[in-house]
Amino acid sequence: MRLLFVLVVVERYAYSEQSTKQQSRKTTHERGAVMERKNAWKAFDEAALVELEVVSKGYIDFISECKTERECVARAIKMAEDNGYVSLDAIRSQNGSLKPGDKVWTDCYGKAIILVQVGQKPFEEGMNILGAHVDSPRLDIKQNPVYESSDFAYLDTHYYGGIKNYQWVTLPLAIHGVIAKTDGSVVEATIGEDPADPVFCVTDLLPHLGNEQMKKTAQDVIEGESLDILAGNRPLVIDKEEAKAAAEKDDPSYGEQIKALSQKEAVKANLLSLLLQAYDMEEEDFLSAELEVVPAGRARECGFDRSMVLGYGQDDRVCAYTSLIAQLAVENPEHANVCILVDKEEIGSVGATGMTSRFFENTIAEVMSLAGEMNPLALRRCLASSAMLSSDVSAAFDPAYPQVYETKNTAYFGRGMVFNKFMGARGKSGGNDANAEYIAQLRRIMDEAGVHYQTGEIGRVNAGGGGTIAYILAEYGMNVIDSGVAVLSMHSPWEVTSKADIYEAYRGYKAFLNA
Repeated sequence: MRLLFVLVVVERYAYSEQSTKQQSRKTTHERGAVMERKNAWKAFDEAALVELEVVSKGYIDFISECKTERECVARAIKMAEDNGYVSLDAIRSQNGSLKPGDKVWTDCYGKAIILVQVGQKPFEEGMNILGAHVDSPRLDIKQNPVYESSDFAYLDTHYYGGIKNYQWVTLPLAIHGVIAKTDGSVVEATIGEDPADPVFCVTDLLPHLGNEQMKKTAQDVIEGESLDILAGNRPLVIDKEEAKAAAEKDDPSYGEQIKALSQKEAVKANLLSLLLQAYDMEEEDFLSAELEVVPAGRARECGFDRSMVLGYGQDDRVCAYTSLIAQLAVENPEHANVCILVDKEEIGSVGATGMTSRFFENTIAEVMSLAGEMNPLALRRCLASSAMLSSDVSAAFDPAYPQVYETKNTAYFGRGMVFNKFMGARGKSGGNDANAEYIAQLRRIMDEAGVHYQTGEIGRVNAGGGGTIAYILAEYGMNVIDSGVAVLSMHSPWEVTSKADIYEAYRGYKAFLNA
């Protein structure tokens, strides 16, 4: 219902065709005279501001309630079905078919999803594709994580993606994930988001004793193996005779094993006892659990003027959400529209749920077959003829650290969605470099729709760099460019974005899909 409300307001307050063309002509004229991009806030009328706030509210709810890739995909499925999308598996199992205008979704292990709306033209003539990722840097609980030390119980972790370790200490943390059991059941667990829940943390050394620690570089001040979660301090109190009797049994139950453990590691025993009560979880169930440690709490509006969003996981859920609602907002496109939300980008797009898997290609083959285009050569032509926006974030200029940016070619808050012609590092290594002709087409599309946009790079030459899923899709021969939203404090537990840029990304993605 939330998305339906968003779309109703978007439709109600959309720019009129006349005002859009006038804005487009003005923007084109200004851009022809001066390369500096204008601040989008100055151009918004009252209707646009209303629409912006609706989109921003939906986005804040999304990233507050969906902090793992599984949660994002589950929410995307619900939103898709609320807007007329049908499971591809259901159509296939019923020997159904697809015609122009039909809308389908399919997921991969609940951690990646593809949405397709069949276009008026054959698939062979290409698709318009939005691709983003829904995984974010975090801490993952290991498979054998529970230990006790000095009357504290800890959960051992392994960090996921590129993080600065020191940013994760002394924060309230939550645990999200699933516990898969040998009987085939899967238990969902979320601890630390409800105000009544406990939270967790990684401890740090007090400054009074930190002389030697402060001599270390930022990279070494908190080591990766030190990012263990403080999980308990209260011991399990069991009568000694009862504990002894439990330990002496030939085949003790798990509950009796916990009683016996309480005589050696009472705090760990208490933690295991609580997990058993709450989730019917035994210690060995950690072997088949996916438990992610993320910052606890909702995303919030940022600034006295409420112009920004502060929240966890905006790389890349800010592009995932805007791509998703743009896909859901478009009806009866000329070319087939596709929205891909994938996992594992932060660690190289690997695995079955990452972009390098065959999930995307296999899905398009299935959809084309149901649409009556079963020729394998048609699939190759479709992929090569397609156009894609690799929807991923870019680095926003931060005046606190100007030395790492090249000010003429960087993204700024409030100046609209960002196009990165190339990514990678050093000599553009490891990144996609978009064709000039494709960029010219996108300029025309955005100008005609009156979308505010800018171009950017990830810092000064040799200052760093970054990668996305763009190069993977480009291997099919399709036109691909990186585009998205500029972010401050990227990969930190709490990132910052501009509402204006979120709104313009949504508008830009929708204009692209309608092209």
